[in-house]
Amino acid sequence: MAVGLGYHPKAQSTFKPPLIANENAFLGDIDSSDRYNPEKPITAGFYRLEKGTPLVYEYPYDEMKIILEGEFEISDETGQKVTASPGDVFHFPKGSKITFSTPSYGLAFFTGQKAKGVI
Repeated sequence: MAVGLGYHPKAQSTFKPPLIANENAFLGDIDSSDRYNPEKPITAGFYRLEKGTPLVYEYPYDEMKIILEGEFEISDETGQKVTASPGDVFHFPKGSKITFSTPSYGLAFFTGQKAKGVI
């Protein structure tokens, strides 16, 4: 089965991810391989956090993020803490417990080994 390429023009500036937690955490999947590779899907999308309640998330899958805009404060259960800015890349291994906060807002692109719609 031939699968054509996925194209999402200007997604960074036009896609508005839905609210997923608290009053300030937004995440939305843009595309996924789950429709033709359900055993080992990879999904990508955008994560936006606005100033307010920190988001604590325990990853049930492997994920990578690249910070696109703003600033994040990212910490894990080992005590590692990073102030992240545009261009920074993160790997969150399956099972890691990560806390995200921001003094203003942050926008990141992610890709994870998960099916579309899994949060």
